[in-house]
Amino acid sequence: MMSILRQFSQQNWQVEFATPSQATDHMIDLAAEGISSQKITLNCDSFDRYITDYQPDIVMFDRFMMEEQFGWRVEKNCPTAVKILETVDLQCLRDARHKALKADRQMTQVDLFSDTAKREIAAILRCDLSLIISDFEMDLLQNTFKVDASLLHHIPFMVDINKLATTTLAFNERKHFITIGNFRHAPNWDLVLYLQEIWPLIRQQIPSAELHIYGSYPPPKATALHNPKKGFLIKGWAEDALEVMQQARLCLAPIRFGAGIKGKLLDAMLMQTPSVTTSIGSEGMHNDEAWPGKIADDITEFVEAAVHLYTSEPVWRDAQQQAETLITSYFDGEKIGAQLIAKITDIEQNLAQHRLTNFTGSMLRHHTMASTKYMSQWIAAKNSTSSHND
Repeated sequence: MMSILRQFSQQNWQVEFATPSQATDHMIDLAAEGISSQKITLNCDSFDRYITDYQPDIVMFDRFMMEEQFGWRVEKNCPTAVKILETVDLQCLRDARHKALKADRQMTQVDLFSDTAKREIAAILRCDLSLIISDFEMDLLQNTFKVDASLLHHIPFMVDINKLATTTLAFNERKHFITIGNFRHAPNWDLVLYLQEIWPLIRQQIPSAELHIYGSYPPPKATALHNPKKGFLIKGWAEDALEVMQQARLCLAPIRFGAGIKGKLLDAMLMQTPSVTTSIGSEGMHNDEAWPGKIADDITEFVEAAVHLYTSEPVWRDAQQQAETLITSYFDGEKIGAQLIAKITDIEQNLAQHRLTNFTGSMLRHHTMASTKYMSQWIAAKNSTSSHND
């Protein structure tokens, strides 16, 4: 999200970040980025007044839930504003894989074509453009959900290639294993639980090694797993994710379900830290390029790869060198950013025709399909009545 907002700012666009979320201690200082911010309220007509006064040319929604909540209000008050959906990843895909994992089976079409999918795809179709972080999800949307390619744009993480670290800590200056991720995110919590099975097998072969698990919002059930005797350490919030990633010799990411692409694995590449992950973990991040480490879905193979990379400096160095090649090939921010701005500009200049060809989207925006709009209006009216009664 920040890389996209920075890209907008670089065009000398006036950028404002509006959110119903509460402020937190770790939030980014948007003012320092030249980005203004605005508090907005869910299910409240005050947003209509705000957006009418602001009159944006472009509105971007963070995930489909925000489009459901505010999309119809934007269309009512700013009908010519280009509407962009930043999907982040496909929640319907993540949920379908999670459901299949819990049932210990392969994901099916029934899992994928869920109520969440109906909501998510509807939001994509209602918008003028949806940003898709993974090429796997681009293919899924076009070939499985039959979304027209004109409504989609592939945009992975954007890295400033000119600021890539040329040297990081050497093999013998690093020690221990690392993983990192928000504990509130279900795939990350499952990863920690899975590491409970994997780690003893690695520690058996490398008794001096430790596994450092970083991430925001560790719940009591996570901190209860902290076990220094076994080298299984719940570290919690990291002040500098890249610094702790650089200090580790190997990143472990045995991700069993999820969607999008994984920030922890990009951080590992940026710090030239080899990683061992799964096919889902590496999905959408390398295609035919060699992975800077190892991809293994079998637990025995995963352990063998982790031990081999950790103990063999030549193998570790080979994996490390692959990171820069992959970043340059897939995550060149200057190239990706220019493509994004060109796509948005083209849609803005041809908006009427672009919307005319999206009949399904216009059908979904029709008032007979607007259940979310009328539910929101009902809640707003109910809240207003309750306030007057008080």
